[in-house]
Parts: sequence; structure tokens; C-alpha cells
Amino acid sequence: MPKVKTKKSVAKRFKITKGGKGDKIKCFHAYHSHLSTGKSPKRLRRLRKPKILGRVSKDKILYALGEK
Repeated sequence: MPKVKTKKSVAKRFKITKGGKGDKIKCFHAYHSHLSTGKSPKRLRRLRKPKILGRVSKDKILYALGEK
């Protein structure tokens, strides 16, 4: 069985936390780069921090990263 190639676009957007078996995947929020004048400061602070993805998309992302 050949190796699964890493999708480079996915590798740039998502990071696996150092927790161990790829249990948590970290990525950044959308809607933070442009048109920030219409957004509240609270919303911009919240969007600045990375988010942890849920289990639904975890398997697809791990496969695209070549982890599974």
C-alpha cells in the first residue's frame, strides 16, 4: 500500500496539537482579515484566538495530512 501524500493546502491551514494521537486539531477563525470596522472589538478578540475542531471533520483532515 503506497503512502498517502500530504495535501499542502491542508497542512498550511491546520496544526495537530502535541497532545498525542492527533486528538485535537487547531485552526484559525475566518472573517478576521478584512472589513473589521463593522465588527465589534469583542468579536475581533474572539476571532484572534485559534479554535479546536470537533470530531466531525477530524478524520478527513487527518487523512489529508497523511496521518491516517
